[in-house]
Amino acid sequence: MYTPTPIDTSKIVLPEDLLQLTEQIAENVHDVWAVGRIQAGWQYGKERNDVEKTTPCLVPYADLTEAEKAFDRNTALETLKLIVALGYKIEK
Repeated sequence: MYTPTPIDTSKIVLPEDLLQLTEQIAENVHDVWAVGRIQAGWQYGKERNDVEKTTPCLVPYADLTEAEKAFDRNTALETLKLIVALGYKIEK
């Protein structure tokens, strides 16, 4: 049985400039996902259908539901926190 063991990032506090970067990363995460889906033959559809390869998420990031945006934001935020937790510094 698989037991996920992600690195604990709960104590990592990101500076404000990195928090602002989260939204840009989230949008890019969505775009990368969308490109992969489109290349795999998926297209926009009002409902997700794995057989017909349709999904309502093949829209610009700005048009996603808040729940979908939250998923991408969490991915971005946790990635930034992981980088810091591993001892790397992010500089502009």
